[in-house]
Amino acid sequence: MAKILMLLPNAEFDPTEAAVPWHVLSQAGHEVFFATGDGNQASCDQTTLSGKGLDGMLKSLAAKPENADIYRLMEKHENFQNPLAWQDVNPDDFDALVLPGGHAPGMKPYLESEHVFAVCRNFFARKAPVASICHGVLALARSKDEDGQSILHGYQVTGLNNFQENIAYKMTKKTMGTHYRTYPTSVQDEVSAVLASAKDFKPGSIYPAFGTAKNPNKGFIVTDRNLISARWPGDVYKLAHGFASMLRAL
Repeated sequence: MAKILMLLPNAEFDPTEAAVPWHVLSQAGHEVFFATGDGNQASCDQTTLSGKGLDGMLKSLAAKPENADIYRLMEKHENFQNPLAWQDVNPDDFDALVLPGGHAPGMKPYLESEHVFAVCRNFFARKAPVASICHGVLALARSKDEDGQSILHGYQVTGLNNFQENIAYKMTKKTMGTHYRTYPTSVQDEVSAVLASAKDFKPGSIYPAFGTAKNPNKGFIVTDRNLISARWPGDVYKLAHGFASMLRAL
């Protein structure tokens, strides 16, 4: 079975986008290891986890109760409690890589780290399996190969699309400011700019289905060679099961 590395920021990642892949892949017999910026245990976006302050229509932005429960299980796992530091990761020790997303300010160190970029380059150079979701795709887009191009150049990919990012920001701007606007440039626009063609970014449908443990085939993913990518928590079960299928071919 595979040794899987999951990279996380120290704070404010999306709980569902980390916990569901951990759960699905662990149940499939793989072992998931974690790495954070300083080697201390990570903590997710507590607003998303608890739903506090997300009233009315904003409740749709909170983690589903069953996914929050999975996150709390992950918090108790020995590997989660004892992560590596990004700078201490030897990528060759791992068979596959998972890059969860999130939108809060705590994501920025993860999405701007040269140590993270070096890990991403290694996995792409080896054509080893990589899964990314939401803002996680920015770590790949910002990782440059020896020719100075993004390692995503020539790939088809998805991530948080403009419709999803803009509506979340507009819904929360009055009460949460820029909490849902990580960078001035959207994920879709930044990633599209480094691809061989802007059409290689696949936004999926405007009104997506939300996958669950009972209905994991709902959602939208893009698979291209060693990379499987998704957009938001509603896609994460499909992503996780798709990645487990990819790993069976190792």
